[in-house]
Amino acid sequence: MQASGAFGSKGNLWHSTAREQVTADSADALPSAVDLLIIGGGFTGLSAALEAARMGAKVALLEAQEIGHGGSGRNVGLVNAGLWLPPQEIIKTLGVKTGEALIDTLGAAPARVFDLIARENIACEATRNGTLHLAHNAAGLDDLKTRHRQGNQYGAPLQLLDVEETTARTGSPNFAGALFDARAGTIQPLAYARGLARAAQAAGAQIFAPLTVEDLTHQGRAWVARAAGREITARSALIATNAYHMAGFSSYRPSFIPVYYSQFATTPLPQSLRAEILAGGEGAWDTAMVMSSFRMDAAGRLILGAIGNVEGRLGGGTHHAWAARKLAQTFPQLAGQGFSHIWQGRIAMTGDHIPKVLEIRSNGAAVFGYSGRGIGPGTVFGTAAAQALLQQNRNLWPMPPLQKSVTGFGQLRAVYYELGATIAHALQRN
Repeated sequence: MQASGAFGSKGNLWHSTAREQVTADSADALPSAVDLLIIGGGFTGLSAALEAARMGAKVALLEAQEIGHGGSGRNVGLVNAGLWLPPQEIIKTLGVKTGEALIDTLGAAPARVFDLIARENIACEATRNGTLHLAHNAAGLDDLKTRHRQGNQYGAPLQLLDVEETTARTGSPNFAGALFDARAGTIQPLAYARGLARAAQAAGAQIFAPLTVEDLTHQGRAWVARAAGREITARSALIATNAYHMAGFSSYRPSFIPVYYSQFATTPLPQSLRAEILAGGEGAWDTAMVMSSFRMDAAGRLILGAIGNVEGRLGGGTHHAWAARKLAQTFPQLAGQGFSHIWQGRIAMTGDHIPKVLEIRSNGAAVFGYSGRGIGPGTVFGTAAAQALLQQNRNLWPMPPLQKSVTGFGQLRAVYYELGATIAHALQRN
């Protein structure tokens, strides 16, 4: 992505620090027929490509930009367990059988991610030291107590921390408590995406980027895609474009609320400050309605994130000014610290905050809507997609596929979220 020139930043930090590199296949090598065609080079599509290739299938993945261009390469890098929703809300929406199965599956998602990283030797700053969900006030602490009780009820090893322990772990006096999840951790997300691509290629998948799918149609019992003036026929197809779907073909249109999330990274902090702030290496986020996140990278940069589009016309300057205030308020020892990198990305938010698997014909699917939880669920759903589509077994999905999913007034609700974040950041002073 382009740097935020108005603020003098260098843009996306992950592009500057990713150790993994991937060399895409030449468009001249585009095959005429494959077992699985994947559109989208993020966590979902790449996980599917890797799994399908390991299963012995002929796989082609087409990404319109570069690998990790979308949300996967702009992610905070928190490898969370589960969804944003507490367990009982998931069960209320999906029912007991499906809800409990999804809770168990995504509770194990961080282990799947970190095991895959180790297996494929992906250099992505993998740090499995847990995460902290931080209570921004007394009401936030009550919410954490509910999540703690429900999480423990469904087998999650969550620990509720008091204010003293929270202050010691974060280096900030601003939080009333925290929920610690030892299953989780942090990664360098763009490096993870590139590492998945490298591993998929090594297993036999072909990765094409940048290469735009101009059209996708279902003909007979196969999918036919047109790209770079050529046609490719596929036995099965996966659309994994999520919040960065392009309108180049009409066979599928995602339905979600596009929500922006911006991040602000400091320069590497001196060791004395690194020993105070998130010294245990946990990733963190708070309970505020307009959520903020905090984490350190391997070099000791403090990365602050928040809902809002720092590059948008509506609230860009407001979000930037808020970030400087928020950093000093949360970590007084960093007052006056500037930002070396500033960037933003889009999240595909569904109306119920639960991911969607849509069946398209009998041999195609689209997966989207992680609502800010892309790493673990994206890896799990992508791996399952390869299995379900290649084996033509819908029972292999983490949740039953849908024939249709509509999130109404997506663009209008996106404006509402951005306006709300802008007003909250303009008014927030402590």
